[in-house]
Amino acid sequence: MDKLNYELQQLCKHNKDGSFATQNNRHRMLQLSANQLKEEGYRKMGSHSLKPKHIESLVGRWKAEGISSGTIKNRMATLRWWSEKVNKPGVIKRDNNEYSIENRTYVSNESKARTLPQDNLNSISNALVTYSLKLQKQFGLRREESIKFNVVTADKNQHLELKSSWTKGGRGRIIPINTAEQRYLLNDIKSKIGNRALIPDDRTYKQQMKTYEWHVKNAGLDKMHGLRHAYAQSRYKELTGWNSPAAGGLSSQFLSEGQKTLDRQVRLLISKELGHEREEITAVYLGR
Repeated sequence: MDKLNYELQQLCKHNKDGSFATQNNRHRMLQLSANQLKEEGYRKMGSHSLKPKHIESLVGRWKAEGISSGTIKNRMATLRWWSEKVNKPGVIKRDNNEYSIENRTYVSNESKARTLPQDNLNSISNALVTYSLKLQKQFGLRREESIKFNVVTADKNQHLELKSSWTKGGRGRIIPINTAEQRYLLNDIKSKIGNRALIPDDRTYKQQMKTYEWHVKNAGLDKMHGLRHAYAQSRYKELTGWNSPAAGGLSSQFLSEGQKTLDRQVRLLISKELGHEREEITAVYLGR
């Protein structure tokens, strides 16, 4: 392992900010950045060697590769984390616009919803992974939440109560239990798994995450975050009576005033069920 890769690994090891998923993504992005800096000709770097020219080089490369502005902004946030941890915050400009990074586009009426085909699901031999996928489908859970999920702790009869330690940003939340399919799934998990998370007793969360990723990939499934999109679109139709723009419904601009009022109320509710605070983020799932 090169010096830069090693020192960034140690930086992550001693600064565990955020959830496990956030930490894993940060480590992955930093290792990618280290490898790409080496490919760009910077071969003798340490973690404290970061300079403005390195940032410019990475941003230029990412643009040339056609990386989306949203992904580049996520990577910039990781680079800023790096610069702050080595006490060099001035290395990176505070405004992404100074690097000519386009604003992130939230609004898209192209659906990113995913289904969970039974044949693919049946090919997964790990029951815990299967339950995690079903929870993502039925309740719109994030991957991390579906792995840390403890049904005895969460099931409050009429709703689920997610603990802050399971969720992104440490924001616990409530999700209603509305359907027979949801109730059946919870009862099934309770009878088979009991009072523990969907992680084997002899494994850590990180180990189970790798198991999850392996089984999902081998089952021919991908972009399972799309199950959250499907959940949001289903909830929107359930609460409004019409399809969201991403699911083939009318764009918000064509709704009546009464429909627009309901649309805003429902979007805010769905945002909270998904673990967000802002109504605007629902455009990612529902279109606009």
